[in-house]
Amino acid sequence: MGSRVLVGLVLAAVGFVSTAWGVTGGDVGMPALLGVALLVVGATLVALQYVVWTNTRYVITTDELYKKRGIVSRDVTQFRIDRVQNTTLEQDVVGRLLGYGDLTIYTAGSGDPELTFERTPNPERANGALNQQLSDLVDGSRSA
Repeated sequence: MGSRVLVGLVLAAVGFVSTAWGVTGGDVGMPALLGVALLVVGATLVALQYVVWTNTRYVITTDELYKKRGIVSRDVTQFRIDRVQNTTLEQDVVGRLLGYGDLTIYTAGSGDPELTFERTPNPERANGALNQQLSDLVDGSRSA
């Protein structure tokens, strides 16, 4: 789970408890107002991260890989699939339970990750599709 989501959930929970404590304690003053503020900030952080996640697309075609993200403006990262040299798949405990993970792609001539498909649903399927494309590419170049 992203750190912004975790911070947002903690702030929202603290805000909820603080608001409830202030209201049930009969003092609708500072604890309740602080609680409402924390609740709003926490919910806003979670909502903003959700918007970022839902406006990020990962595409694997027969020729290229793309990462497209943005709401108002667009940021597109792409490179040819024949440059892919290695992939790694990482899932933490929460990712395994919820069915998402990070698929990192390394290209020839670079020791650093070229592209990471973050919080990809069904990451095994995405990794399998990418590996199938790479296998087809290698088989195609051998038969040519």
